[in-house]
Amino acid sequence: MMTKRMQTESTNTPQTSSEGRIARAGLALADWSERWFPEPFVFALVGVVAVFCIGLGSGEKATDLAFQAGKNFWTFVPFTMQMTMVIIGGYVVATSALVRRAIHKLAGIPQTPRGAIAMVALCATLTSLISWGLSPIFCCFLVREMTGRIKGLDYRAAGAAAYLGAGSVWAMGLSSSAAMLMATKSSMPPALFAISGLIPLTNTLLLWQSLLATAVIITTSTTIAYLSAPSAEHARTIDSFGIQFAAETPIPERTKPGEWFEYSPVLTLCVAAISIWYLADVFRTSPQGALAALDLNTYNLLFLTAGLLLHWRPRRFLKAVGESIPAVGGVLIQFPFYAMIFGMIVGTGLSAKLAGAFISVSTHESFGLLAGIYSAVLGFFVPSGGTKWVIEAPYVLQAAIAHQVHLGWVVQIYNLAEALPNLINPFWMLPLLGILKLRARDLIGYTMLQFVVNVPIVLFLCWWFARTLPFIPPMK
Repeated sequence: MMTKRMQTESTNTPQTSSEGRIARAGLALADWSERWFPEPFVFALVGVVAVFCIGLGSGEKATDLAFQAGKNFWTFVPFTMQMTMVIIGGYVVATSALVRRAIHKLAGIPQTPRGAIAMVALCATLTSLISWGLSPIFCCFLVREMTGRIKGLDYRAAGAAAYLGAGSVWAMGLSSSAAMLMATKSSMPPALFAISGLIPLTNTLLLWQSLLATAVIITTSTTIAYLSAPSAEHARTIDSFGIQFAAETPIPERTKPGEWFEYSPVLTLCVAAISIWYLADVFRTSPQGALAALDLNTYNLLFLTAGLLLHWRPRRFLKAVGESIPAVGGVLIQFPFYAMIFGMIVGTGLSAKLAGAFISVSTHESFGLLAGIYSAVLGFFVPSGGTKWVIEAPYVLQAAIAHQVHLGWVVQIYNLAEALPNLINPFWMLPLLGILKLRARDLIGYTMLQFVVNVPIVLFLCWWFARTLPFIPPMK
């Protein structure tokens, strides 16, 4: 299969169009990264060593750094579980029969390859606002459905479009790790809460500046996906990859009396009713309104309850959960090492020193731009929105308070900028690549183009809107 793939690559390379040259440049960078770019786990280890060395260079004691690293190794256990459940919840919803029927209908709307890729991009960005765990999985199945209907559909461009939610606006939506974390006291490390207090969603995701910025990025990303799609004569279709998908395996028939509850919706309905009762009460009694009650815990419970109802029978639900498990391995093993980085920063004097450095090089006017650049750069080494925020939030928020910058918009600066490196770092591509049976290098040519276009737009929005919001003291 690999030989066939290589032969196909050599015979289907675009020769003339400007889009083809841009795509070839992106693929050349992808070839380089495939050879030299290490696994995401390596970046977590490099981050631990780098922060340890930075701490030594800034005058911290090696013993203190090592102690804080080990002490905090399990600090992110609740947050790790929450992130894992986001992925599982998104998968079980996307693979339900009702959602699959919706995918089937959506796949029949576009009539041209370019229109199909634009639809995938739009669906990817919009669904990512609901759940970053749902978005790539939903759109992967949409791409797979389209490949059998639309002739000349470039499988690489369509796959890259399915990933656009993770590389553009997911953090501006309801599954924003940073925004939800700052609105959830039980998920925040005490050291972070002491700096910023709670920041409700009304001061982050629901700002008009956030909504407008999100609309701009969705429009830009969808337009680039449409314009960069190759013509049918230059397209690499799914057939050129030699990829075939097996028919979905149905659950086996019940054969034992003890399996009755596994195939019956009775328990599903009972548990779902209890969950819905609880959620309704949480939203009804929230002192700051229903949206303020939408933290990571309630969000995950909503999705898992929806997954239970959509799959109807426990056996089908468990089948979907089992299929989703391979997608969460990276989260489970890497987050404890990110917690070591967090411990060395906030458990020693390093946080104050980094805050001082950030304050010294920024002003009230330049803070938005510098914070956006810093968050994007750090994302190449820590490809996890929530974990990276916990690492950098202590000193970034201290600097924002010193410069009297709106703390909610600081969270949104982070949310806007941190998605950008996802277009290059393949960590969050892993679930998508497995479903589409592609490699990261097959997609990065197109995601690199999105990166180049979106970087200046995102940084401008970070800087400009920071000028429009007044400073609000921390809410303790």
